[in-house]
Amino acid sequence: MARIWAGTDIGKTHHHAVVLDSEGNRLLSRRVLNDEPELLALLADVLALDEDVVWAVDVADGMAALWVNTLLNHGQQLVYIPGLAVNRASAGYRGTGKTDAKDATVIADQARMRRDLTILRPEDEQVVELRVLTNRRADLVADRTRKINRLRGQLSSIFPALERELELGNLGPLTLLSGYQTPAALRRLGRRRLETWLRNRKVRSAEALAVAALDAAERQYTALPGEQITAQVVRTLAKEVLELSEEIAQIDKLIEARFRAHDLAKVIGSMPGIGPLLGAEFLAATAGDLRRFGTPDRLASLAGVAPVPRDSGRVSGNLHRPRRYDRGLQRVFYTSALISIRTCDASRRFYERKRAEGKRHTQAVLALARRRVNVLWALIRDGRCYDPAVPVTSAA
Repeated sequence: MARIWAGTDIGKTHHHAVVLDSEGNRLLSRRVLNDEPELLALLADVLALDEDVVWAVDVADGMAALWVNTLLNHGQQLVYIPGLAVNRASAGYRGTGKTDAKDATVIADQARMRRDLTILRPEDEQVVELRVLTNRRADLVADRTRKINRLRGQLSSIFPALERELELGNLGPLTLLSGYQTPAALRRLGRRRLETWLRNRKVRSAEALAVAALDAAERQYTALPGEQITAQVVRTLAKEVLELSEEIAQIDKLIEARFRAHDLAKVIGSMPGIGPLLGAEFLAATAGDLRRFGTPDRLASLAGVAPVPRDSGRVSGNLHRPRRYDRGLQRVFYTSALISIRTCDASRRFYERKRAEGKRHTQAVLALARRRVNVLWALIRDGRCYDPAVPVTSAA
């Protein structure tokens, strides 16, 4: 057991560190610049107090990356306590004010008293790269969704008939809008020339798209106020969405290449419904290290696919979805469960059985996702690929 505990309240430019002994007495309190020489000096001063120390942080990445990796590279024991847990625990300490020093004290004291905190370990380069790439992809997808929504709003204000006809998540309609946006312009061009224009740009189903666009143009002959400037905005937005789609396609190739280079890629990818993207997101969230979670139940809880009880008094058996969970990890298990219902006989039978028991669609998918946590856990533990003909051993 450690003899001192060092808690660090993480900040962008400065951190605040507090060291407590086994009785909870404060041995050191210091505000330190988020710079390597300053951090190394803090590390040396704390080790001078006692080499048997447990470090604790409330942020594990981003602005804490330098400090976390400095500690891990020097062989220090490091645990993570979520910021929300620190905030709630602070209410049990004396005083109503909030300072970095108080937060660091709470972090250190919680590490001193609790034995259920997540232990941080060094991560390999592949996992870090996958996390960076998947986070970047999520940002690009969110940007594309926002621009598509703006595009729909602008197009419906001048050409609602065309907006109804187009699926703006596809490249063909976006290519069309990058060239033509108004009913008059489409009528002047004509169906045959529009079809040729689309084919030259390698648009799939160019004929059907040209027919739909010209039919929409024939239903509107009124030129609306601001049509020309709105058309320019529509063209600009369409080009921006196309550029984002191309960037997402490029980053998907990078994600797939790095995922397939990982040691667990074959095992994870053998699960029905999990492809390179969802597999990369799983590795980014877990690093493929089951020791971080201890049991499949904890992994399922973190993924938000395990119900939690909310009993009180005479009320019992009151199960709800957890309020706190990793949304990225939930996306992996929930989305892959949806896909597996269509592609895997065993998953489809499980889903249909839950539906027959009276569960709603979402409940049945969550139950399947929970079951898949156990299966994937056992596969990673045993180091073997999924085979529907071979029963999976217990994950416990």
